[in-house]
Amino acid sequence: MTIRLDTAFMTNTLSEIPTLVKAAEALGFDAVWTSETQHDPFLPLALVAEHTTQLRFGTAVAIGFARSPMTLAHTAWDLAAQSKGRFMLGLGTQVKPHIERRFSMPWPESPVNKLREMVQAIRAIWRSWQAGERLNFRGEYFKHTLMTPFFSPGAIDHPDIPIYIAGVNTGLARLCGEVCDGFHVHPFHTAAYVRDVIKPAMAEGAAKAGRANVKIEMASGVFAITSAADREFVRSQVSFYASTPSYRPVLEHHGWGEIGERLSALAARGEWGEMPALIRDEMLNEFAVSAPLADLAEPLKARYAGLLDRVSLYRPFTPGAEDAAWKTLIAQLEA
Repeated sequence: MTIRLDTAFMTNTLSEIPTLVKAAEALGFDAVWTSETQHDPFLPLALVAEHTTQLRFGTAVAIGFARSPMTLAHTAWDLAAQSKGRFMLGLGTQVKPHIERRFSMPWPESPVNKLREMVQAIRAIWRSWQAGERLNFRGEYFKHTLMTPFFSPGAIDHPDIPIYIAGVNTGLARLCGEVCDGFHVHPFHTAAYVRDVIKPAMAEGAAKAGRANVKIEMASGVFAITSAADREFVRSQVSFYASTPSYRPVLEHHGWGEIGERLSALAARGEWGEMPALIRDEMLNEFAVSAPLADLAEPLKARYAGLLDRVSLYRPFTPGAEDAAWKTLIAQLEA
């Protein structure tokens, strides 16, 4: 099974994007993803579309609950048209404190139901533009019933835009099986958790919706330890994610729930520096693959063949410094 190698841009400014994506395409990366952390996730993607011809790209993720289905539909439609169908829309829910206190938006009673409606509403809007259908979407959270010719962008050549959602727990995995084209597995995962928890939940959702034979693409950022310095960085990141209560099922699947509780308590007191020491090497080896960059293909295949279709390493991409290693890794993953 081929695992495609992607890369992710998280903290790059717009002025850096053209150089980065040209280099990524030249090296043979399959796709590039942006996230909603320090910058808007969509603005860089117009530059990706302009400065590449083969590289696929998408959001991993844009925060759905901070936006309207209509604004998401318009942005995705324009990026798909500009790139001749290379855009992938990835949506996430974020967690309640960020939605309410960072974005100043309401947290829904059922995040799963709201995200389901969001995906369905976006697709209804797209159908109204592409096929001229009357827009008549009515749900608990969204109602879209008005679309006049003045506000419709009209049909495009590549209207089948894949929608991914991201998640850690079974509710969103089931939802993906019901209504989505792809799933962004959170970097805070283990292969056992994906195999034993995420994949069965997706299959359950797909069967419920009569989509048992549908192909749902699986993508994830992966922690990779390629040097001694990487090891402590990854340990710190794992401890940060492990302190989030809603991510605790990953730890509990391995019998590490008590460590998650201790990490949450440290985080609540702002004792960030004490947290990495709780991530033992046994745990770290479940969350990360280890090898020099050029030799990562076999560890990645051994861990993720049959589980993930796309991987990106949880590390910055810098053109020039490691080009030969990246080329070797990409070629070996494609072999």
